[in-house]
Amino acid sequence: MKPLPGKRCEVAASAGPGPVTSFVRFVLSGGGVGVLSSFAVPLLAVTMPWAVSNAIVTIVSTLLCTELHARFTFAKGRGAGWREHWQSAGSATAAFLATGIAVHVLHLVQPSAGPPAEQLVYLGASGLAGAGRFLVLRLYVFAGRPARAVHPSARQRAAASPVLAAA
Repeated sequence: MKPLPGKRCEVAASAGPGPVTSFVRFVLSGGGVGVLSSFAVPLLAVTMPWAVSNAIVTIVSTLLCTELHARFTFAKGRGAGWREHWQSAGSATAAFLATGIAVHVLHLVQPSAGPPAEQLVYLGASGLAGAGRFLVLRLYVFAGRPARAVHPSARQRAAASPVLAAA
């Protein structure tokens, strides 16, 4: 149904924070969890292979971050649903691969690299992967549904039109 000529359609859209605000929130929540995770990975790696430690920490931190991003970063006013968790897990998988490959390359280039070098490489790769994740989460995962035009109902149009109201 098309709107009457001269009548404006209202657009139903949920206004979220702007890109700068959501990026600052992303850095605070996701970056904070990421920094804590970067300390958890080497601690767990003492008892298991580094890749397994990284995988466990990535899964736990992704679940936590997805909730934080839904509630705080992108202000959805609710927790993340299954769709957001699965899509966020996809972007986290890419981040996991980036950090894992970066540390693996470090060990290929410098086999005697210790925890400080691992930490530096891990944080650098996490920062780059985090910037990519922000874009994916903002533009795709938490972008919401496209705004749809809300047209007046037949009764509202009849009430607004003197010709239809008189009939």
